[in-house]
Amino acid sequence: MALLSKAWDELLRPFIKRPNKFQVAALCYRTKGKKKEVLLVTSRGTGRWILPKGWPMDGMSACDAAIAEAWEEAGVKPKSVHREPLGCFDYVKDRDEGLPTPCDTQVYAVEVGSMADSFPEAGERERSWMSPAKAAELVEEQGLKDILRQF
Repeated sequence: MALLSKAWDELLRPFIKRPNKFQVAALCYRTKGKKKEVLLVTSRGTGRWILPKGWPMDGMSACDAAIAEAWEEAGVKPKSVHREPLGCFDYVKDRDEGLPTPCDTQVYAVEVGSMADSFPEAGERERSWMSPAKAAELVEEQGLKDILRQF
């Protein structure tokens, strides 16, 4: 039985496992005095707190796609953008149209210049400013918790 288990873990599972899908996220922030605050939004499905995130977009860099997601999901207009990712976290995306999808999500820091009241997903999400430490308590993904704590 141990041999069969070892064969499954080392040979068969890696052979049939599909690679994780790639997503991008915007860690939107502002500075109040000497402290940073980050912006979380609620997911449309479960209402849990997340960063604005989504799939890469044709013709856009990963960073530019993250900026587009910040606009669509949170109404963020950037003041400045850090074009190198802060880090990456993984999670499993629940999808209405099929099986849960494992995703690797690259995070970009976006300093917020202004926020619109009217944006594509305004009626579908809540948004809230908080300390990075508080945000780390509210998100579910361990890798994202780590990124927020280090920010």
